[in-house]
Amino acid sequence: MKLYTYFRSSAAYRVRIALNLKGVPYESVPVNLLKGEQREEAYGAVNPQKRLPALDIGGTVLTQSPAILEYLDEAYPEPPLLPVGAVNRAKVRAVASIIGCDIHPLNNLGPLNYLKKKLGHDQTSADAWYAHWVREGFDAIEALIEPGPYCFGQRVSLADIYLVPQVFNARRFDISLSNYPKIVAVDAACAELSAFQDAAPERQPDAV
Repeated sequence: MKLYTYFRSSAAYRVRIALNLKGVPYESVPVNLLKGEQREEAYGAVNPQKRLPALDIGGTVLTQSPAILEYLDEAYPEPPLLPVGAVNRAKVRAVASIIGCDIHPLNNLGPLNYLKKKLGHDQTSADAWYAHWVREGFDAIEALIEPGPYCFGQRVSLADIYLVPQVFNARRFDISLSNYPKIVAVDAACAELSAFQDAAPERQPDAV
């Protein structure tokens, strides 16, 4: 199994965590987003959308982190990424969706570059844009999660897999987390687990 990844890609970070949690061995294939390697013909043959991550499972390549995570949970059901019960699953999916649908798409490299290069915003404006959407999402997540010690109780779920990379990004952009003690506590609990430690950006072969 090959994971096309970039050390600071939060979507790839999610998949790395899930692969580690489920004990699925994989080979990292770095694709440097800052150098534009995702737009090269060679990677376009792997993923026509030219985004990360992509997971080559042998015979086919899966794209889009939500789809990859669902595949992993179906193909490798232990440990499960969703809790028992329809209501509990909906709560987990809601937190994952706040990050995956509301925060991340607005703050991804493509939109940020468009803000600066096409619309003429400076870095200060782009940083303010980034922080605004993180805070909007984190305000909701802080109210929704039920740490114990993870987002929803004693077992890591999809919510944690989405949250930890977003916390990493928030810290990278110097966004204060002082208003989010529950989020900080969940991140600290996850940081104790080897699956999260080994998936961390600084542990990746392409980390610079």
